[in-house]
Amino acid sequence: MTQTPLNPGDSPLVREALSSVVSRETSATQAVTQAGDAPGGAESTWPRPPKCRVIAVANQKGGVGKTTTSVNIAAALSMNGQRVLVVDLDPQGNASTALATEHRGDVPDVYQVLVDDLPMADIVKQVPDMPGLYCAPATIDLAGAEIELVSLVAREARLRRALTAYEAELDYIIIDCPPSLGLLTVNALVAAEEVMIPIQCEYYALEGLGQLLRNVDLIKAHLNPTLRLSTIVLTMYDGRTRLASQVAEEVRAHFGDTVLNTVIPRSVRLSEAPSYGQSVMTYDPGSSGAMAYMDAAREIAHRAATV
Repeated sequence: MTQTPLNPGDSPLVREALSSVVSRETSATQAVTQAGDAPGGAESTWPRPPKCRVIAVANQKGGVGKTTTSVNIAAALSMNGQRVLVVDLDPQGNASTALATEHRGDVPDVYQVLVDDLPMADIVKQVPDMPGLYCAPATIDLAGAEIELVSLVAREARLRRALTAYEAELDYIIIDCPPSLGLLTVNALVAAEEVMIPIQCEYYALEGLGQLLRNVDLIKAHLNPTLRLSTIVLTMYDGRTRLASQVAEEVRAHFGDTVLNTVIPRSVRLSEAPSYGQSVMTYDPGSSGAMAYMDAAREIAHRAATV
């Protein structure tokens, strides 16, 4: 790593600050290296769950980091020996973009699985240069699925049926939900056993949380009794603001151990990575965002033993 030069005329305070920056950068790089860059790396001993964990990443509020969380948690898990499938259930297809999976034109996608009963195996693609990571892409056609599913038999369970019939050996299935509580999100919650909720560390992020939790309870009562809220991830955390700390404290006070210890900071690299068809884990593994998602994925993996 290139060291930041210290000018002879710098004051002791400046030298101390610059040295601190260099030290943090060095620590970040070393930590990512220690975490392992591929299956079989230094931490390939992350525990595998007893059975495949199906996790729906849901929040009807847009812009809270659902796709960013889905993609980077999946990438971090796969880099440490886990076999992971990301199901892109958002018509915008942002998860497919971030995982460099073709999702335009006539590419078979989740829409055809839900509406036309196409086998999941026919649409799943391996993510380039990421062994153990797979993606079921979404195209814009999925935008019409909300209407077309209404008239279909067992409309709430179409995704669960498709995943049950998919016989690949997987450790995790992560479903990236759209920013709504419509039939696509209902399908995800019926198919999943766990719900992961990313919560932006701002006041508005808390306003719609109650409605989401009520929907989870309804689905648990009527459609999927095994569903549970397993994980809350605090995203877009800005330690410079008092509000972010207050929101984090309030969420932790209410949800306790469901909230990951790791918080995801605001990071330009997290926004840049998808434009290169990558997760931040490969785009800039030394960045604060990549380090945070690696830690978050480690927490999730070590909770596997209790699932």
